[in-house]
Amino acid sequence: MATRTEQREATRQRVLAAATRLVEQRGFTATRTADVARATRLSHGAVFVHFPSRKERDLAVAAAIGRAITDRLHALARDGQSFRDVLRAHVRCIEEHEAIYARLLVEGPLLPKEVGRTWTAIQSAVAHHLGRVAGPAMQAGAIRAMPLHLLFNTWIGLLHHYLVNRALFAPDGSVLATHGETLVAHYLALVTTKKGAR
Repeated sequence: MATRTEQREATRQRVLAAATRLVEQRGFTATRTADVARATRLSHGAVFVHFPSRKERDLAVAAAIGRAITDRLHALARDGQSFRDVLRAHVRCIEEHEAIYARLLVEGPLLPKEVGRTWTAIQSAVAHHLGRVAGPAMQAGAIRAMPLHLLFNTWIGLLHHYLVNRALFAPDGSVLATHGETLVAHYLALVTTKKGAR
């Protein structure tokens, strides 16, 4: 039989899962506590026990998604992979959480500033893995020499443009499933040298 602490944690995870699903469908700002209560068949008060404010709920949802993406990227981006492999791994990690990642991207400036820490953690993990393979590739002359922040920001800018405009580029589904490989190929064409293209 579950202890009181275990029951409390299970209920908290249930509330967090429902809040995450609703945010994915509707967005952070459009998801009300009443919606979460209805989805979990709990009272308003029971939801507030676990997340006393919308801010705390949004922080928990963002942190959970950030952890899922970075944990998956760490698992996929293994030692010895090529630059292309790491880009593909990044696309896959976001594709698995595409709708809510896009919500974070668009609504981030409207959310509590603490959500920025989650956003920074996600981008830092990506930059770490890209930098780990890009540095040696630049030294070998396979990738154009440039500051790592420009290499990273060019990739993120391309990816984020497609994610923000999902409805335009993939109105009936995942923009990354539809265009992920094309984005990787295009980005590589921009940064790869003739030597690296051989």
